[in-house]
Amino acid sequence: MRIGLVTGEYPPMEGGIGAHCRELAREMTHQGHSVFVYSDSRSEEANSQVALTHNQGGWGIGALRSINRWASDNKLDIVNLHYQTAAFQMSPFVHWLPDAVKVPVITTFHDLRFPYLFPKAGRLRDWTVMRLARASEGVISTNHEDFARLKSHHCAALIPIGSSVKTDLPPDFDRSRWRDSLGASETDYVVAHFGFINHTKGVDTLLRAARTLLDQALPVRVWLVGGRTGTSDPTNEQFANAVQDLAVHLDLTDRVVWTGFLGDSEAAACFAACDAVALLYSDGASYRRSSLMAAIAQGAAILTTEPAVAIPAFRDGMNMRLISPADVQSAAGALSEMWLDPVLRSRLRVGARELAGEFTWPEIARSNVEHFSQIVAEARR
Repeated sequence: MRIGLVTGEYPPMEGGIGAHCRELAREMTHQGHSVFVYSDSRSEEANSQVALTHNQGGWGIGALRSINRWASDNKLDIVNLHYQTAAFQMSPFVHWLPDAVKVPVITTFHDLRFPYLFPKAGRLRDWTVMRLARASEGVISTNHEDFARLKSHHCAALIPIGSSVKTDLPPDFDRSRWRDSLGASETDYVVAHFGFINHTKGVDTLLRAARTLLDQALPVRVWLVGGRTGTSDPTNEQFANAVQDLAVHLDLTDRVVWTGFLGDSEAAACFAACDAVALLYSDGASYRRSSLMAAIAQGAAILTTEPAVAIPAFRDGMNMRLISPADVQSAAGALSEMWLDPVLRSRLRVGARELAGEFTWPEIARSNVEHFSQIVAEARR
């Protein structure tokens, strides 16, 4: 197939959707398809088999005309829009892409939640998102919560995302030296958070739980692994600053390390060197969370929050520990339990590695292409 991916962000821009699109494009190319990517002018692609076209200017109505020409010039069978409002600079015009392009458009909804379109938009915000779904020839949801809203579409599929972080460690990796480079000894209890800082990530809950553990004489240290805010959502910076202020208020400054954005091998080293990973999402664990997918792929001992909807693959005490969101005492209690019970930590790591087999990029790419093929066949009929 000749497949076009439209995404508002793409590496080296920092963001989970861009990283997802890169891995998807490369894997579909590896499986024999011709893949074309249309993205921001800041994007780059080192793989010569993936054709990258830069959007010149913003994501206004002119971008729709440009994408239509791009699809025609490259004789695309299908255009796959990777949607999340913030990734397209809050532009409302992207919601009309299926109307502007003369080949079938399938929209992958990474997150139906919307931060902001324009002041006092009210119900119009939800209407524009659902209109995009109705106008698309097919829809893909990356998570159970959104699929519950989209499954009535005649061509709807639930296809999870994978980890955007490779598992290869640096060639000279030594766990003790790596911990020492980030201020931790072998006797410290290192709890890592991975991913950008925003109000849904529960980093404030993690810091308050860490304060509780220190007051109980547990030698906890917190690594905040990865970039602070990402490229697409400008509101993240304000919350990251609030988290930094909270660390000072809780007298945790010497116990918290911000690593900044890391390459794959350095991020993998942090996963391998820490004792536990805490991802305390305020809205519950979900397939939409690329940070959680990365922790699963790395075989980490994970503490996270109960999903908003039932996810059978997530098994408390077997492949992750699950607690209520925004519950400092539960977080502190679970982290204490994991520290004092190395058998539990080991079981969680084994369970995470087994779970990772459900989210491999070859299978994700095949599932996407099968869905594309079904819709192209229907359109031709």
